[in-house]
Amino acid sequence: MEKQEERKSSLLDGWNAPPNIVTFSRIVLVVIFLALYVMAGAWGTKNTTMRWVAAIISIIAACTDKLDGWMARKYNQVTELGKLMDPIADKLLTCGTLIVAAIFNEFGNAVLGWVVTALFLIREIGITIMRFFVIDTGGKVIAASQAGKYKTLCQCIGLAMLMLPMWSLADGMNTTPLWMTVYYTITYALIYLALILCLYSGGEYLVNTFGGRKKTAKSEKETK
Repeated sequence: MEKQEERKSSLLDGWNAPPNIVTFSRIVLVVIFLALYVMAGAWGTKNTTMRWVAAIISIIAACTDKLDGWMARKYNQVTELGKLMDPIADKLLTCGTLIVAAIFNEFGNAVLGWVVTALFLIREIGITIMRFFVIDTGGKVIAASQAGKYKTLCQCIGLAMLMLPMWSLADGMNTTPLWMTVYYTITYALIYLALILCLYSGGEYLVNTFGGRKKTAKSEKETK
């Protein structure tokens, strides 16, 4: 019981630190963004202005990810809660966006959109469960890897580009302008690149988690 209470208290240490407050604020922004995204309709055809606002909020939410990380490192306020909640806030933003985009068929192909979304969700939910498992067994939360950070960057940029209703700028034109074709080609390329990095970093996390635990157990046996 004592050990369990120690783990709980250590996880909650620094919950009100400024970097963690920024993380909690990001979660609130994500909820507002998703509500506006849904109300604006597919591609923002029901309310283009609302879609623009939703896109801007999603970009602000994504940018605060760098802010809380910078604050935590600069002011030495890195906490276990922060390392846990930061990726969860990111997943709420990215996974929520992917699900709504798939429902609205904004990936161009309904089947491909759901396959991409499902792969992202399997990895993201799986890693989140793994993080809770590590905490529950008394281990340290493993921070995001470099590949995971690149994944988040590509994913956030790609989804932000998808959210922006750039089609409205060419509304009324007889033909699709070249810049729009290039724009959406880059958008989807970033999302698919993020998927590759997502699966790679997920495998990397599993290796680091279980590999590290095996090494720790082995070293403990050798010292006995």
